[in-house]
Amino acid sequence: MEEKEISQAVIGRLPRYFRYLGELKDEGIERVSSQELSDIMRVTASQIRQDLNNFGGFGQQGYGYNVGYLYEEIGKILGLDKEHNLIIIGAGHLGQALVNYMNFERRGFLFRGIFDNNPDVCGRQIRGITVRPMQEMARFVQENDIDIAVLTIPKASAVEVAEQLVSYGIKGIWNFAHVDLHVPKGIQVENVHLSDSLMKLSYNLSSHQTEK
Repeated sequence: MEEKEISQAVIGRLPRYFRYLGELKDEGIERVSSQELSDIMRVTASQIRQDLNNFGGFGQQGYGYNVGYLYEEIGKILGLDKEHNLIIIGAGHLGQALVNYMNFERRGFLFRGIFDNNPDVCGRQIRGITVRPMQEMARFVQENDIDIAVLTIPKASAVEVAEQLVSYGIKGIWNFAHVDLHVPKGIQVENVHLSDSLMKLSYNLSSHQTEK
């Protein structure tokens, strides 16, 4: 049987479901209806039901959703039931901030190595992880079963580094460089453009002021 393809819009909402369900779980709430979840998340109840039906539904008419169970199941769908080994390429301010963000580890994303082409930075430690030269990256990836590479490097070198990572066997790239990466089929890339998000906020501020 052919596996159903899930839209990126649905996938994009799953982390929000996971986050809000986690908060409900921490508050000791055992069950929640789609309408109650809708009120919290500002997503329509029908949209929530449609999204979750892509994965089997999980709900019971007249009962709603078991918070703990749904939280665990969405975690599995997101791949959070297993650990992921990461490396960061670029030991600048953003790279350091990501390594120091402890919540990634709680979700199973473990930073194993940091790489940089600046000899003045190599040898330093960031949260107990030694910054290594780029020349050591290929061997490190293969010896440490690295799943995901995080790029926090300038646009000019991102494409070349991405090609190297693919050749080393990396299957996922979290890209903060200001360029959209195009990689071979089977390699997953998440392009993150922080300035795009800020410009979107700027637009909404400007539009709101114009409406007044």
